Amino acid sequence: MDQRKVNMLARDYCKDSIKPIIISSHMIMGLGEGQEKMSKSSPNSAIFMEDSAKDVEKKINKAYCPEMVIEKNPIADYIKYIILPGFDYEFTIVKNLEGGGTENRIYRSNE
Repeated sequence: MDQRKVNMLARDYCKDSIKPIIISSHMIMGLGEGQEKMSKSSPNSAIFMEDSAKDVEKKINKAYCPEMVIEKNPIADYIKYIILPGFDYEFTIVKNLEGGGTENRIYRSNE
C-alpha cells in the first residue's frame, strides 16, 4: 500500500494509452534487524533489480538471520514469499523450546 500513490500517478499519466496493471504483494522485509520493509535509503539492506548476483549474495550473507528465530527474520520472509512460490517443495524449521521438546514450522510452496 505504500506504493499506492505512485501507482495511481502512473495510471493518470496513461490516459490515452493502455492503463498499467498493478499487482500488489506482501511487503518484503529489509535485510537488517528490525526493518519492517526494504528501503532504498538503506541500500545494503535492500535487494534491487539491478543488483548483480555477487551483490545479492553479499547482502544475503550479511542479512539479519538469528538462529532458531522465524518471526521478523528477513531470510525466512524471503524463503516464504520469493523462493518457495517458484518451486514445488517444502521444508521444515525446527525450533527447540525452553522447557524441552521442539516446535516445527513447515513451509510449503503451494500455500
